[in-house]
Amino acid sequence: MNKFFRKLKKSNRVFRYTYYIINIVYIISLFFFIKSLLNLTGIETVLRIVFIIFFILYIIVYAFWNLLNLLRRKYKALIITSIISIIFIIIFGIGSYYINMVYSNINNITEDDRLMYTTYLISLKDTEFDNDSSIGMLDNEEEIEWNILAKKLYSEEKLANSITDYNDYNKMLADLYNEKIDAIFVPGNYVTLFNGEEQYQNIADDTKVLYKYSEERENQDLILSSNKTFDEPLTFLLMGVDSETAGLNANAAFNGDTLMLISFNPSTLTATMVSIPRDTYVPIVCNNNRYAKINSSAAYGTSCVIETVSEFLDVDIDYYVKINFKGVVELVDAIGGVEVDVEAPTYMKDKYDGLMCEQNSDRLFGDDLVCVEPGLQTLNGEQALAYARNRHMYIGGDLDRIRHQQQVVEAIASKALQFSSITDLQNILNAISNNIATNMDTNTILSGYNVIKNMVSNVISGEDLLNINKAYLETYSLPVYVPSMGYTTSAQGYYVDSLEDIRHAIKVTLGLEDEEVIKTFSFSINEPYEITSPGSGLRGEQSSSTLPNFIGSTVSVAEEFCNEHGINFNIEYVDPDDEHYNPNVAVGLIGDQSEFIGVLLQTVDELTVYVVNSKEATSEEPITDDDTDTETDSDDEKDTSKDKNDSDNETTEDDENSTEEDITDIILGN
Repeated sequence: MNKFFRKLKKSNRVFRYTYYIINIVYIISLFFFIKSLLNLTGIETVLRIVFIIFFILYIIVYAFWNLLNLLRRKYKALIITSIISIIFIIIFGIGSYYINMVYSNINNITEDDRLMYTTYLISLKDTEFDNDSSIGMLDNEEEIEWNILAKKLYSEEKLANSITDYNDYNKMLADLYNEKIDAIFVPGNYVTLFNGEEQYQNIADDTKVLYKYSEERENQDLILSSNKTFDEPLTFLLMGVDSETAGLNANAAFNGDTLMLISFNPSTLTATMVSIPRDTYVPIVCNNNRYAKINSSAAYGTSCVIETVSEFLDVDIDYYVKINFKGVVELVDAIGGVEVDVEAPTYMKDKYDGLMCEQNSDRLFGDDLVCVEPGLQTLNGEQALAYARNRHMYIGGDLDRIRHQQQVVEAIASKALQFSSITDLQNILNAISNNIATNMDTNTILSGYNVIKNMVSNVISGEDLLNINKAYLETYSLPVYVPSMGYTTSAQGYYVDSLEDIRHAIKVTLGLEDEEVIKTFSFSINEPYEITSPGSGLRGEQSSSTLPNFIGSTVSVAEEFCNEHGINFNIEYVDPDDEHYNPNVAVGLIGDQSEFIGVLLQTVDELTVYVVNSKEATSEEPITDDDTDTETDSDDEKDTSKDKNDSDNETTEDDENSTEEDITDIILGN
């Protein structure tokens, strides 16, 4: 051994130390490179193993062979292999950097395991809060910010105020604004949650925060998890986060105004994309299936939105993706703009000389207004966001905005994979990681590598990136009276056939149902051929209707309606001293009803009508059945006089019997 070391010391010192340094640096850099490669789970597994084995064998061969070269003082081979080793070291360094850059950006998309949750106690700006003030609280003990933290805040601040329990936050908010209670507990993001509603659009200015309590807890959104990877069909729910700032923190609020479900099949590279209008009136699963606008489910958290949409579309949702709309600007600019065929305004089209104009990303008007010419063009980030947000300049309102959002999403998906340099890729990944959050873990996201590779291959070969079916849910106006809020809300009903067609299209994409084969086909050269979209144009049965006004109608009209709709029907006869008595309606007709006019029909199990049994003597003639309409509100009905009695105001027994028989005939519709 001593002879070996003596011989080694006689070798050229420069080459000897070069040999030592290269071995050490190579091994260290290879270690980090291998660690980076191992993070890429599911990506070119065989190739990664081959690389790792090759580079390990190389350093073993380099070390032993060049050790012999040093002993034999043959430095030419040492120089050549050392240069090769230095090249490998550089490759390891650059490779590790970019792999870690991609991995960290992907990892940042995944939501954190623990989040900071916050609850506020708020009141109206002018309300004086003291020990006698009443407080409203949701009674759902599973709600973290509405209930669990609210109770902790109550205890922490040593409050002694009376608590009024609510099972619906809409009712609680309405009571706050109507000053029936003095304060309420709300989530820390309550402004974002509610300022999209017309009656609460100024909630930030209308209210003040009395107390605040925050606590870090397990991320409830991550409880919703799936084991699926991109090797099998998946569903994603895209939720828009209308943030006022760039970036997206893990606990960012969203108001549910933008809900888009995408079903994707990696085998066929097909996707079905459907947006759900914000005002669609559906049962909210986490709120005991009470009917409300679907965007209201966001107030109860991500899990409530997912459960509600899943029930509505009859499909399991595997993953969610939150997208910060303000970040669309950064993302679109990072990919060099997107090509979109901008629809010309159909409402107020002359206001801006035919241009589509909208607030900028900071929601500023005036000189900051973003205006776009209609037609096919490349939009920058601000223009793309303005087009995706605009609904006031289109007759279809939110429905047209949905179509525009689908256009922008499709354009971004198509352009994002067409980067021309590593720098472009880095900018795209940075924009994505800053403005997107999901419950997919990093390994699941990485499992999409093969899908992306196939997409890139399609783009290179000039084929479509994806075959995307853009579905459209046909809706109709459904004004609904909400007793808990005391006013009528402008909701949207949907057509059952349209929804069923969309459900079928989603399941066909996922491979759960077979596509129906069209066996006949006809066309006219005089009419342009249009590709039909799932759900589009189907307007058969309506999803919902509201309870009509039966005041002034005969009992038979109301009874027939209730029988048709499976509603238990009751009749009560009322005299002038009864609270349900209506002096404006003729004897024998319905003067009042137990359920509010305009309430959603699905919420009505039983209806009692109150029939006018007798009249007081008045100078006006009462309204008869011929003078009333079932759609006319009782407040608009005019008083008319009834027939006068005899001058001595006496009625014989025969007259009384005759009157009772007449009433019976009227009630029975004879």
